[in-house]
Amino acid sequence: MIFGKIDYINLLPLHIYLKKYPLPNGFKKAMEYKKGVPSKLNIDLFFARIDAAVISSIESARKKYQNLDFGICANKKVKSVLVEKNTKQANDTASATSNVLARVLKQKGRVIIGDKALNLYLKEPNAYVDLCECWHKKTNLPFVFARFSCLKKKALFAKILSKFDKEKTKIPNYILKHYAQSRGINEADIKAYLRLIYYDIKVKEKRALKRFLKEASKL
Repeated sequence: MIFGKIDYINLLPLHIYLKKYPLPNGFKKAMEYKKGVPSKLNIDLFFARIDAAVISSIESARKKYQNLDFGICANKKVKSVLVEKNTKQANDTASATSNVLARVLKQKGRVIIGDKALNLYLKEPNAYVDLCECWHKKTNLPFVFARFSCLKKKALFAKILSKFDKEKTKIPNYILKHYAQSRGINEADIKAYLRLIYYDIKVKEKRALKRFLKEASKL
């Protein structure tokens, strides 16, 4: 059983939770080995190189996948999914959902996602369009950027993740310090960013995802 890992700050609480969860060591080692950006994990799951991952929400809509009500969500603002103003149209090769979202929202410019985007936004917020904020203004809904998808053993993954939202995951100081240094983002900004992110896909999130997929299908 191989779980793919997106090594972005927005999934840091999940990675810490899984480290503490009583999983076989082989599972944890495989998860570290199968790291990648969203677009890479989309491909890895499609070709069954991994068994499960949090993948781009637009990719998760494929009929072959079994999806949990768990993903990367934000409401009103996210700071890490951006379009750079006054630039030529360009996709972020790490992304799938965000590139399509920019087109749905008719935002022209360079798409940037992840920790790199967060770093840039914190330095010069007025230079970028926050696509989550733009989506909320249009729809009054949150946005689901990614969703937990698997090819099999859905019940097992659901069991593993069942206590995630019930337990408040505390990020150890040494890990927080490591991410702050490696990403060039101070610890206070990381904590503030994580308060924008949540993982439970409920009624509003499902409605938002359905609307996004419908609008994306028209492009």
